[in-house]
Amino acid sequence: MKDRLELTLRDGTPVIVRPLIEEDRPLVAEAYRRLSPMARYQRFWTRTGEMIGDAMLDRLLDQDPARHVTWALLDPAREFPGVGGASWWRGAIHTNEAEISAMVLDADQRRGIGTLLLAVMWLTAFRAGLEHLVAYTLVDNRLAADWMRDCGAQGSWDGYKLVFRWDLDNLNSLPPTPAATDLAAWLAELSPRML
Repeated sequence: MKDRLELTLRDGTPVIVRPLIEEDRPLVAEAYRRLSPMARYQRFWTRTGEMIGDAMLDRLLDQDPARHVTWALLDPAREFPGVGGASWWRGAIHTNEAEISAMVLDADQRRGIGTLLLAVMWLTAFRAGLEHLVAYTLVDNRLAADWMRDCGAQGSWDGYKLVFRWDLDNLNSLPPTPAATDLAAWLAELSPRML
């Protein structure tokens, strides 16, 4: 499979990072079911049940490298290999930017998985000719907001939600935080393989 990456997390765990394919439909549905109610709320901004709808599954699995990509991070040593995933969608009005979203299973957060997925989204977006990634989060999601800021995103509040923006051409703007240092290391490691 093109773009299939065999990598090792900073804690030594071997993982596979790759684009989602149609055969992943049950995997994505099960990963969604395994999220805590709070994680689902913070990601989708609504109280949802344990079942993801077919329309959302269709949207996630509809890959178009110029318009939308979704990648998964898998741990092949686990009975259930799904650990996390991330997507970006090119803006309809601001076509030089894409909205990014990511989800990591509750038990796997704070292991650098989100930062690795951000690096993959960064490189696939850059490869598609995008200049900016934009992420949104609710004001009360301090964990996500702090992580995005630590990864170098510039944040603002639009009166309803927090808006974070990365300039894909400007690695020099990354702050001297552990998350940004890890992001820069992943970008350096993956760039020769993905660009």
